Amino acid sequence: MKSAITSLNRELRAVWMLLFVCVVLFIATPLFLTGDNLLNVLLATSVTALLAAGQTYVIILAEIDLSVGAILGISSIVTAFVLRDQPLVVGLLAGWGVGAVAGLVNGLLVTKLRMPSFIATLAMMSVLAGLTLQFSQGNPVSIDNGGFIDIGQSRVLGVPTPVWIMLASFVVFGVLLARSRFGRHVYAVGDNADAARLAGINVHRVKILAFVISGVLSATAGFILAARLGTAQPTAGTGLELAAIAAVIIGGTSLAGGRGALAGTLIGALLLGVIDNGLNLLDVSPFLQGVVKGLVILIAIFLDRNSDRVRALARLVRPPRGPGSGTHASTATTSPTTTGGTP
Repeated sequence: MKSAITSLNRELRAVWMLLFVCVVLFIATPLFLTGDNLLNVLLATSVTALLAAGQTYVIILAEIDLSVGAILGISSIVTAFVLRDQPLVVGLLAGWGVGAVAGLVNGLLVTKLRMPSFIATLAMMSVLAGLTLQFSQGNPVSIDNGGFIDIGQSRVLGVPTPVWIMLASFVVFGVLLARSRFGRHVYAVGDNADAARLAGINVHRVKILAFVISGVLSATAGFILAARLGTAQPTAGTGLELAAIAAVIIGGTSLAGGRGALAGTLIGALLLGVIDNGLNLLDVSPFLQGVVKGLVILIAIFLDRNSDRVRALARLVRPPRGPGSGTHASTATTSPTTTGGTP
């Protein structure tokens, strides 16, 4: 019960941060709260959110995946090549297959070869980025498949299709994490891998599956980005792994493992998207935008690591109770009774 309340508090902190930024931007520019602009925020957030969803599984396990951006790039390039000669379904399966295999390799490196996930996925990021450039010769690969283009450019009920894909993915994988046996195993392994192993949980399998999920969701993000652009860019995913990790941390997932939820991750991704959108609307220099996002990440990590101190400080600065409340009221009530018999 206590852990559930703590997790809720972490997510609520991200919600309050998001609401605060929205109010500030609403005051600063009337363009922010227009319907078209809010849809643009959701559309721009969809790619980062999908990467962050898979990253959440990995970070709850106290691991990290730095290769998500590279998986996005190589999956979209492979899909673009396959779509030249094959139908849409084959192209999508090829891209998901590449993402799943990349995640499988990451999981095997971490579990079977006992490599730190930071080093293993950093190496995979370099390998996959090099393979992407080799396959494409450093050139964008055009996509003429109309069905694939619709993934990124069509609308359903007035809402961009990537937003529906993002929401559906968060519902499916959110339920998997929160309600399934596998999800409970993810939390157990992230909290204490040795205790989970003694309880009969196959720790290696849980970690491998988490990296595979991260790879598949990275490939899905690659589909959206390539469909929006109409071309698969070999460097499209460069740097996106950092934004994904930031969204997960802002959303309240602990880097120490064992705590986190996809709802918080979605809020964290939306917060980063709102900040990007607001800074563009305010015509802030792109060089300063990185500074602002970095400060937001630092604040989120500070609140995560020092939540007890923040609550203690809040109690110290809370105004004292009035003379008619608490122990003062009790003393005032009992004192006449105590002295009532004195002549």
